[in-house]
Amino acid sequence: MTTPLAAVEYGGPWEVPPVSELFTFEAFAFEGTIFAFNRVALLVLFASVVAMAILWIGLVNPKLVPGKFQVACESLVEFIREQIAIQVIGADGVRWVPLLLTIFMFVWINNLFEIIPLINFPPTSRIAIPFFLAVMVWVLYIYLGIRTQGAGRYFKESIFPPSAPKALWPLIGPIELISNFITRPITLTVRLFANMMAGHILLTLLFITAHAFMVWGRGLPVGIVGFVASPVLIGFEFVVGLLQAYIFTILTAVYIGSSLHPEH
Repeated sequence: MTTPLAAVEYGGPWEVPPVSELFTFEAFAFEGTIFAFNRVALLVLFASVVAMAILWIGLVNPKLVPGKFQVACESLVEFIREQIAIQVIGADGVRWVPLLLTIFMFVWINNLFEIIPLINFPPTSRIAIPFFLAVMVWVLYIYLGIRTQGAGRYFKESIFPPSAPKALWPLIGPIELISNFITRPITLTVRLFANMMAGHILLTLLFITAHAFMVWGRGLPVGIVGFVASPVLIGFEFVVGLLQAYIFTILTAVYIGSSLHPEH
């Protein structure tokens, strides 16, 4: 008996659902309208509420002798302030701490839903969510550049860097144009979306395999391997989700800093 066929002993064939089934959810409110509300929208709203609740509880009424939760929240704010805002943007990066903290918390909690029991789905694996965040950062990045440097100077120096020889401008110009105004929102979107989508698919396949083969018979070793590997992959996906939130946040700071402090 082959290993896949051994799963029949569990009571049915070993079947993997279509990929589209893992990411498509029917609307349960306002169906058929532009306000259609499904599980993804609900989780995004829930993530926003959770992020606000965490920061409110931890920071709004600080205690003289802080508890562990307050210390954790204050440490997070300090990390965003010192290691991202100030270090990447500069001294004036302090004013951007609320935005950077909001982006980090929102992305991280949505990523974290991937490994939360009974949820097991990261909204950031739907490309619309990372794309919306990336476009928001892209619009802010361009707006700050225009406001700080003026439209003419900003676009000219973004496409034709002053430090580059003018003889190379015909070659450098198209590259800088694509890099600064087209590639950035695409890479921001795809990096987050692709990592979370791949992680969700891997976890789903592993859970299905472990469930299907955890029965006495020739397929049992496969089930045991899947069962043992599950916590390892969950831990890995926790790190990936945290890392992707950090990368998205620090790249936001880099783009803001490049608009506020252009190279000369």
